[in-house]
Amino acid sequence: MIDPPNDHTFSVSPFHSLGGIAGGIEICITFPTEYVKTQLQLDEKANPPRYKGIVDCVKQTVDGHGVRGLYRGLSSLLYGSIPKAAVRFGVFEFLSNKMRDESGKLDSTRGLLCGLGAGVAEAVVVVCPMETVKVKFIHDQSSANPKYRGFFHGVREIVRTEGLRGTYQGLTATVLKQGSNQAIRFYVMTSLRNWYKGEDPNKAINPLVTGAFGAFAGAVSVFGNTPLDVIKTRMQGLEAHKYKSTLDCAVKIMKHEGPKAFYKGTVPRLGRVCMDVAIVFIIYEEVVKVLNKVWKTD
Repeated sequence: MIDPPNDHTFSVSPFHSLGGIAGGIEICITFPTEYVKTQLQLDEKANPPRYKGIVDCVKQTVDGHGVRGLYRGLSSLLYGSIPKAAVRFGVFEFLSNKMRDESGKLDSTRGLLCGLGAGVAEAVVVVCPMETVKVKFIHDQSSANPKYRGFFHGVREIVRTEGLRGTYQGLTATVLKQGSNQAIRFYVMTSLRNWYKGEDPNKAINPLVTGAFGAFAGAVSVFGNTPLDVIKTRMQGLEAHKYKSTLDCAVKIMKHEGPKAFYKGTVPRLGRVCMDVAIVFIIYEEVVKVLNKVWKTD
């Protein structure tokens, strides 16, 4: 007979669906901020640049394509939300179960390492192809003659013209971005959780507190790695051929646009990421509580 899982040693499959569904709802609500962020990051310095700022980007998009234009590329993130949650938290749980101390506690440094592993795994398995398709779709809409008619048509065209490698553009930048993303977020969450619980590891955390911790962790990650996000976006755009490598992309951005360009799209990204991380961690913690009760033994 298989023993029931102990604290934090459970199958994460129930979370996969809930986390993915919650992530999907959150994406539908906040995707316009993701769209604006991506357009601003793709907007290379020109005289004058295509967009004057967030409001101008929204105005030009709505004027040219209607409100639906702000949701260009949404489908790729929706299709990827459940597998991304599955890989992220599956790998994190696997690694954290191996790295807890004798009392079952995970310190912040080990939380950072587990988050790094989870971020690298999700980047390779799910995020890179998902983000590549999203960026290409968004970039395509701003061209004179858009060529992608929908998600499946777009993916077929990308694979037909560029091969499977076409869906893995910017892999190095994506691995660096997602690895640092999850390393920062899980480090901050683990630190705040341990601080809040103090000497009582069984102390319950209110979901609102978890949400506040998650939003803060998301904000820290945005300010910590937006430069990597900008590089990733450029490497996945329709003009990625201009860059020989991730490093070459970074050098050219610095040379032609200056250091401020590495923080393009920070404001819209901040809004979406804070909400995303808060929602996902609330569901994660609540599912953990439910599963621990279900499998609790005398």
